[in-house]
Amino acid sequence: MRPDPRQIAALLGAVPMAMLAVDGRMRIIAANPTAERLFGPDLVERPFVTVLRHPAVIRSLEWVLDPDHHPAPLPDPQAPAAPAQGHALHVTITVEGRELPVDITTTPLPVSMGGGALIALTDNSGIEQAGQMRRDFVANVSHELRTPLTALIGFIETLRGPARDDAAARARFLTIMESEAGRMNRLVGDLLSLSRVEAEERRRPTGQIELTGLLRGVVQTLGPAAQSAGIQLETALPTSEVRVSGDADQLVQVFQNLVENAMKYGGSGGWIGVTLDHVAHEPRLRGPGWAVTVEDRGEGIEALHLPRLTERFYRVDAHRSRSQGGTGLGLAIVKHIVNRHRGQMRIDSEKGRGSRFTVILPERQQGG
Repeated sequence: MRPDPRQIAALLGAVPMAMLAVDGRMRIIAANPTAERLFGPDLVERPFVTVLRHPAVIRSLEWVLDPDHHPAPLPDPQAPAAPAQGHALHVTITVEGRELPVDITTTPLPVSMGGGALIALTDNSGIEQAGQMRRDFVANVSHELRTPLTALIGFIETLRGPARDDAAARARFLTIMESEAGRMNRLVGDLLSLSRVEAEERRRPTGQIELTGLLRGVVQTLGPAAQSAGIQLETALPTSEVRVSGDADQLVQVFQNLVENAMKYGGSGGWIGVTLDHVAHEPRLRGPGWAVTVEDRGEGIEALHLPRLTERFYRVDAHRSRSQGGTGLGLAIVKHIVNRHRGQMRIDSEKGRGSRFTVILPERQQGG
């Protein structure tokens, strides 16, 4: 009995993963939209080997179609459990020049549907990417901790040995050790903060805060540091109250981080502005909002760095960031907090002309 392509196509169309059906001659008789997005259109009637040429996949398909005349392929320990009379593989295929790690499961079509085989592909690139991100994160944390730890160990050995009776050296080394220990403490604190923020990111804050007063408090807290650094810290805030939904502690962390960054990296311009403006309609928020902008007139940032500024441990100038006490996690924490508040963050900068960091929070709905 010849397979009914219409019946099979209707079945595959309801499945989210890429699926192909072939007849006994290994010719494609049906493909769902996900498979067409992966391999291109007009797949029906093409030989399977012209679509997917991986030798292990071909051997698996040959065995499923005709187990009496083809040897059974070996089980793949990296693949998911294979169904009865089927076979599963974990392989990397090349599609339009891209390498994709996929799980491919091949199962026989029932005789009632005309026979043949069904090939299902699960794209694991997201899982692989997440795994690589975890590995990179561990490597970055290890590197950031190893440097101050190595310095501390070296100074301790020196103080126990050659500098044991050298009071001047001891005072100098203890000052450096205190600085390195503080750096590790800040890194651990930011890691814990990032972990908490990520854990809460899907839970939208339910509290209400008054944004104008919160920003005034941030500016008052950082005012003395700005003054001692010779930086003029100005604000342009509404005289009336502005209420939004949010977590006060987290939003204080956001704006303190942005102002402190402006002082560290844009303070050479001698001026930092903090403004709060109403946005009648923000397309990404699908409604009105309030925009908080922290602006400086410092050195600015080259355009190539802007898309990566919120990545963990990404630094425009690693040496300068460390010397300023930065951990490389501040803007990553800001991004996750803004996401939790269903807001948007924009970064605008031009080399030599300063930077603008804008956080747009949804306006609190009346009665909400």
